[in-house]
Amino acid sequence: MHRPLIGVTLDHAPGGPPDVFSRFDHYALREHYFAAIAQAGGLPVGIGHEAGQADAIMKRLDGLVVTGGAFDIAPDEYGGGPTHALTAPRPRRTLSERALMEAALATGRPVFGICGGMQLLAVVLGGTLIQHIPDAIEDALAHEQPNPRDEAGHDVRVLPDTMLAAITGRATLSVNSSHHQAVRDPGRAIVSALASDGVIEAIEYRAAPFAMGVQWHPEFAIDPADAAIFAAFVKASGDRA
Repeated sequence: MHRPLIGVTLDHAPGGPPDVFSRFDHYALREHYFAAIAQAGGLPVGIGHEAGQADAIMKRLDGLVVTGGAFDIAPDEYGGGPTHALTAPRPRRTLSERALMEAALATGRPVFGICGGMQLLAVVLGGTLIQHIPDAIEDALAHEQPNPRDEAGHDVRVLPDTMLAAITGRATLSVNSSHHQAVRDPGRAIVSALASDGVIEAIEYRAAPFAMGVQWHPEFAIDPADAAIFAAFVKASGDRA
């Protein structure tokens, strides 16, 4: 069995006191991402923040997962106006992930954007973001859920006639939720899932062999459909290889 090589974007953490991982800056990521890809049949490998190497990196990879994190895409990436007080950009990470995603799409590599990775996919495809959900949507759900992230926070409605619907075979999914920004306009992508308050929860780009973003964290496998999404992504990556 061929196991496709899947690039997984890493987060960046500053160094700290001796009792933390390192007093020097370092990359880090929860192991859930790697486990979910491995269980789906892929070979995950971490990717750092070197935007100038994006083309060369993607030539070696069969697929790309752009992960989430406790940061936001700066509004100047999508013409979003002044930066909201709660927006916390990480320009070097966004620059690198954008270059990787653009290289993947240009060469037909499957792309799976998770949480902030979905937001970046929308931006790369010409879309825009909501900088802070409570300011834009009245009576919004608690998208920064108060319960643990390995539990469901709310349900999402899967739209019919989408790749997400075909993969999951479901009309409703239970998902976790950890974001204060959201996709406002998916650009050249289409919406494939919505929360009950209208927040966009999944998008897909039909001009690519596989380009999907979900706003939740399927690596926690809260709903059985989460494993099916990873399996479909890894299969698409293997088919390309």
